[in-house]
Amino acid sequence: MNKLLASTFALITLLLLSGCLGLGVHVGGGKKNTTDYYSKNYGVTLGQQLMDLQKAYDQGVITKSQYDSEKKKLLKEY
Repeated sequence: MNKLLASTFALITLLLLSGCLGLGVHVGGGKKNTTDYYSKNYGVTLGQQLMDLQKAYDQGVITKSQYDSEKKKLLKEY
C-alpha cells in the first residue's frame, strides 16, 4: 500500500511540475487572470495558448463564442 501511495504522489508531483495538471491555485486577494498565471508560471507563449485554444475549439470542447471570447482576451493582454 505504501508503494502505491508513494507512486501516486510521485506521479501527481510530476504532473504538477510539468504543467500538465495546472490547478490555477494562487495566494492573495482578488481575481487572478488564468492566462497570465500560466504564461508567467509555465512559460507558455501566446502562440501556444492560441494553438491550444484552436485545438479545443476544433475538438468541440468549447463553443465558437467561447473561442472568440478567449482569443480576444489573449490578444488584448499581449
